[in-house]
Amino acid sequence: MSTAPFSIAQIDHLVLRVADLARMLAFYTQVLGCTLEKVQEDIGLWQLRAGSSLIDLVPVDGPLGRPGGAAAGAQGRNLDHFCLRVEALDPVAVRAHLARHGVPAGELALRYGAQGDGPSLYLEDPEGNVVELKGPPGPLPAA
Repeated sequence: MSTAPFSIAQIDHLVLRVADLARMLAFYTQVLGCTLEKVQEDIGLWQLRAGSSLIDLVPVDGPLGRPGGAAAGAQGRNLDHFCLRVEALDPVAVRAHLARHGVPAGELALRYGAQGDGPSLYLEDPEGNVVELKGPPGPLPAA
């Protein structure tokens, strides 16, 4: 039992330190459909709307990014992966969309998440961060 004087409702935001801001903005807006919500160039922060959450991009050479050291890469990532819950996961449509953007998708599998077992697949953003797209709870859809 938690003794915290609060309870967690959801992930509010996550922050990715990035080497190539333009490429990462294009990926998260054009491939994943996030929208650029707020820019604070003076501190080096670009905030993208991802449903009810935010994904913040912080260039490693900017005011917020410099204290964190070198950029993440295949041999030293910022995190293992993060999961974006999507309303529906049509594997054929998702794979076709990702292919048009040159993004390979991993195996579609039933995986456990905050709302239970549901279909998901993994992909990587341009800087090697692993993103899981997870559909609603339920069985695997026909592929």
